[in-house]
Amino acid sequence: MARFFIERPVFAWVIAIIIMMAGLMSLRALPIEQYPEIAPTTINVNAVYPGASAEAVEDSVTQVIEQRMTGLDGLDYISSTSNSAGISSITLTFEPGTDPDIAQVQVQNKLSLATPLLPEQVQRQGVRVNKSTGGFLLITSIFSPNKTYDRNDIGDYIYSNMYDRISRIDGVGEMRVFGSQYAMRIWLDPTKLAQFNLLPSDVINAIREQNTQISSGAIGGAPAVPGQEINATITMQSLLRTPDQFRNLLIRTTTNGASIRLEDVARVEFGPETYDAESNFNGSPASGFAITLATGANALDTVEAVKEAVADLSNEFPTDLDYGFAVDTTPFIETSIHEVEKTLMEAVFLVFLVILVFLQSFRAAFIPMIAVPIVLLGTFAILYTLGFSINMLTMFAIVLAIGLLVDDAIVVVENVERVLEEENISPKEATKKSMDQITGALIGIAVVLSAVFIPMAFFPGSAGVIYRQFSVTIVSAMALSVLIALVLSPALCATLLKSKHSTKKGWLSKPAETFNSGFDKLRNGYESVVARVIRRRWIFMGVFAIILGIIAVGFSRLPTSFLPDEDQGQFFTLIQ
Repeated sequence: MARFFIERPVFAWVIAIIIMMAGLMSLRALPIEQYPEIAPTTINVNAVYPGASAEAVEDSVTQVIEQRMTGLDGLDYISSTSNSAGISSITLTFEPGTDPDIAQVQVQNKLSLATPLLPEQVQRQGVRVNKSTGGFLLITSIFSPNKTYDRNDIGDYIYSNMYDRISRIDGVGEMRVFGSQYAMRIWLDPTKLAQFNLLPSDVINAIREQNTQISSGAIGGAPAVPGQEINATITMQSLLRTPDQFRNLLIRTTTNGASIRLEDVARVEFGPETYDAESNFNGSPASGFAITLATGANALDTVEAVKEAVADLSNEFPTDLDYGFAVDTTPFIETSIHEVEKTLMEAVFLVFLVILVFLQSFRAAFIPMIAVPIVLLGTFAILYTLGFSINMLTMFAIVLAIGLLVDDAIVVVENVERVLEEENISPKEATKKSMDQITGALIGIAVVLSAVFIPMAFFPGSAGVIYRQFSVTIVSAMALSVLIALVLSPALCATLLKSKHSTKKGWLSKPAETFNSGFDKLRNGYESVVARVIRRRWIFMGVFAIILGIIAVGFSRLPTSFLPDEDQGQFFTLIQ
């Protein structure tokens, strides 16, 4: 295989360029996040039964839905809550690795079987099915610095002018508004209802019947009679808009002809739809919204797009309305990824420096270093193909793989240099002879390293999600490293290296002689120490056993955790 590419160096470069192009395109599309999705797939089913007690919600809503959630692929367990606010929340947890989109579709199909059995009021409110996501990615606060607007005004403004645009941004999984829009609030008076012998259902039915949009046809519509010149749509009744219109609603007519209207039994006002949120931002009345990240989306790009949209929408804000970002998780992600990138650059530089010091030739050092960007970009292409992301674990694996991936190329260059030094042959012939000697060793190195890391990819549960991306990244880098060592490195050695017998001494020769002299002394000293250790091997075996015992004791006493605690510069206080 190596001989084929030694004779065809252009073909070797074409393969390397294809790998780099695939990596560059994948790098632009790979999502960026702090950690991969570790939690198992969960689907939330939420329903509202207005005015019902917790027991009524449990009996008529929660249990009805749970009984239909059978036969779902990969379902692990179901948990649910029913509270006195009339809210039913059911969480279906699936086994790790379950496709959340498929799980959501299956839950919706099962829910369609339960919907006809639910109370009418629940059906009118609607039952929502959402893919459960992690914590909030970004929380934006809209506030009134001079307190011109209250939180209800601001919440209604968010729903009316911002909700649609923000929720449609690519990468936004869910948008939750901390506030509510305005609605017509009708507060029934129980005493007056009893006085007129009315029930709340009578009021609800009257509102439902009279607050409707009725289509009454048109005048002059087709087919028109001869001479018809006017075409007009008739509107007999439209939806009510003002409190006065609602107050004038007819509830019932008594036997003596008197009319009972809504204002006779209730107080009607324009107010917020719900009263379950109270929010302030730096002491000013505020409302806001939080977004969660969609599956597979890029966290940094999503937050940037949301911030740009909010900044654009702020140009249309009324006077004394401003915005701020109460919680933003991306700076920590950016800092973490940046630190890993910096470590990656430092590792590449140190690897180049070590190669140059020991090989003592820029030509020889260039060959292993050219493998670094090719292998790294190829690894990114594999990560994209497997649906992984750029995160702390994959970047950590790439940093570790830097030193490993240049080993194969170093072995190729060093052996070719040795053959050139020992035999008076051309670089191409030396490369062919060298590759015949070490091809099996290169493949063996890759197989051994893969045998160490591949089993980690098959760990079950959440731990398997963590180790899978780590191990696959390293194994992919190793496989590509061997491929480059067999395809491109021999071609570069045959074309770039020079015969040792014809090489003139350069400016590196003097420092190289000094380093070689010192290194030889260090090697001789090491050999002397090893000889003494061998003569006293039983003593040092005892020392080794003591060290193993210390390691075992220390390992047993080290604290354990799923992931290390990290200070993100935020804290939350919960008061109950």
